[in-house]
Amino acid sequence: MKARLLGHRELAPGTRHFDFEALDWDGVFLPGQFLSLTANLPAGPITRAYSIATPPSGRTFGLCANLVPEGQFSPWLFTREIGDEIEFKGPIGTFTPRPTGSDSILVATGTGIAPFRSFLGADALTGNCTLIFGTRHADGLLYHSEWLELATNRPGFLYEPTLTRPGPDWHFATGRVQPHVMQALGDRRDIDVYICGLREMVDDLRAQLKAAGVDRKRVIYEKYD
Repeated sequence: MKARLLGHRELAPGTRHFDFEALDWDGVFLPGQFLSLTANLPAGPITRAYSIATPPSGRTFGLCANLVPEGQFSPWLFTREIGDEIEFKGPIGTFTPRPTGSDSILVATGTGIAPFRSFLGADALTGNCTLIFGTRHADGLLYHSEWLELATNRPGFLYEPTLTRPGPDWHFATGRVQPHVMQALGDRRDIDVYICGLREMVDDLRAQLKAAGVDRKRVIYEKYD
């Protein structure tokens, strides 16, 4: 299938949000699913997976990507211009909201925030929801103003950003996401925990939740290298 680039914007240094319009796809997907994009490079085709960073909305969809200068795919993607076409397959994946109606904790690091933007934009979670989003620096908090606005306007939604390398003007949480998740969980074991980010963080947090007695069926995760 193919899609046309409608536009893009910088979210942070080296991170960009891309908006596309599908040319031969009806745009039906579940929040949290991803698409597999293919670049036909001189050395041969190369494929990379990206979570959809927008809620279902007809034929349009958004993706969030980091530029990896020494990589192959992202430098190609970052040179695409408005009107250029890309090839993709999907939607793919089972990292989607569970129909439990339970309260939830969403845990993200870096571009792992992308599927949660789809979750929240689609209003796919019915219970109270806490978003814990961790990065190194404040400029890495992707879609930060959106989460602040949502925390103001949506009852039952809490936003807790945390930085491992905060600046002097930072007034929110600090440190890695794991202890903040365990604090938000407290003594409750009836909460669904969704985790998306680098493999090390996901595996470590899963181990902590298991040790705390959280049912593995309540821990839904997606990890990447």
